[in-house]
Amino acid sequence: MASGRNGHGATTVLLVTFVAAAAVYCVRLPATQAADEARRHGGVLLPARPAPHVRLGIDVLEADGFGPLRDKRVGLITNPTGVTGDLRSTIDVLHNAPGVKLVALFGPEHGVRGEAHAGAEVEDYRDPATGLPVYSLYGKTRKPTPAMLKNIDVLVYDIQDIGSRSYTYISTLALAMEAAAENQVAFLVLDRPNPLGGLRVEGRPLDLKYQSFVGHLPIPYVHGLTVGELARMINGERWLANGATCDLEVVAMQGWKRAMWWDQTGLVWIPTSPHVPRADTAAFYAATGIMGELGVISEGVGFPLPFELAGSPDIDPWKLASELNARQLPGIFFRPLYFQPYYGPYAKKTCGGVQIHLTDRNRAALTPIQFHIMDAVRQLYPTVKLFGNKRDGVFDKVCGTDRIRTLFTEGRPLTEILSMWNDGVDDFRARRAKYLLYE
Repeated sequence: MASGRNGHGATTVLLVTFVAAAAVYCVRLPATQAADEARRHGGVLLPARPAPHVRLGIDVLEADGFGPLRDKRVGLITNPTGVTGDLRSTIDVLHNAPGVKLVALFGPEHGVRGEAHAGAEVEDYRDPATGLPVYSLYGKTRKPTPAMLKNIDVLVYDIQDIGSRSYTYISTLALAMEAAAENQVAFLVLDRPNPLGGLRVEGRPLDLKYQSFVGHLPIPYVHGLTVGELARMINGERWLANGATCDLEVVAMQGWKRAMWWDQTGLVWIPTSPHVPRADTAAFYAATGIMGELGVISEGVGFPLPFELAGSPDIDPWKLASELNARQLPGIFFRPLYFQPYYGPYAKKTCGGVQIHLTDRNRAALTPIQFHIMDAVRQLYPTVKLFGNKRDGVFDKVCGTDRIRTLFTEGRPLTEILSMWNDGVDDFRARRAKYLLYE
């Protein structure tokens, strides 16, 4: 056990040392035990697979005998990404944990079981697998109410994030921490990797004038934090309402390094939402997700390459690719193509555009890609109206400022736009340093 105190709120960090007996775990169970295991995992006996290089927070918690949760009434905020390294559901693990009383589930956007589409409100219901009440945090309320927390001693958060500010799961994290502080409920984060790694920081911190559920915290667009580190920073910087802090504990991972991309962890990627099916989609989300909010240039959502494309019916693919490749962006290649989205603003319409290829992901700056695309379109197709529609406000909220839109509208050069976009990144790096848990 190792504990530390940040600048304001108390934070405990749980660490467990593991001794690995072999590089591969191949569990061979007697027939009756195998049947019991299968029943605990929805009738499916999990196959043996190579041991991950990284031990997740839930795995560390289990190895420690669930110490922080023993004899506690637990509420679990999770979704399908809440799994152990060997793909057991955190819901099942806590539901069957000795000495732990799991009493309620809480679901973010898309729901506890991942059944809802993006933006679709989710209702409260009772989970058929466990019989537990499921409270929606993406419906009538986005913050746990006192009634929801009445019989809960500790809220546990176990959700995989993708490393971009506009992904709503970290807004749910902050609001749940706030509710925990207001209702004297402890808060436990089971940490998980940032799929973009922990070194990359891009985009100016959010101006709180544009605070929303797609931009709740004053952090850069790509923040380079794990959810556990982010929770520590939320508490330490007193970003909760009225400067409150919650009784926070983070169960840290073992084996994760800041330079790691997801495919270097040995972990299996569980789609975090319908349009983030693969771990590398997280990088493309950062590269085009802001641009896609305008609905003018398709980012590939509605096609089998979500966030990897940029195009519209008005664009000549070779012309756009030639312009973008001439900019010689490090680690990036734009390939011309046609595509036809199945749904979205250009449903069943043939779009000309480019596919974005990350030829060197460590050299590529992700968030500027969309601004280069927008700049190329305004130069090549001056009749295309990027702004001046009903989506402008959403674009500003996701950017965390209206300055990107106004600079584009004023015809300012891209160099000025990118300079403004990265203003404040160095200051944030310095502020976040004391909340980091990994090297």
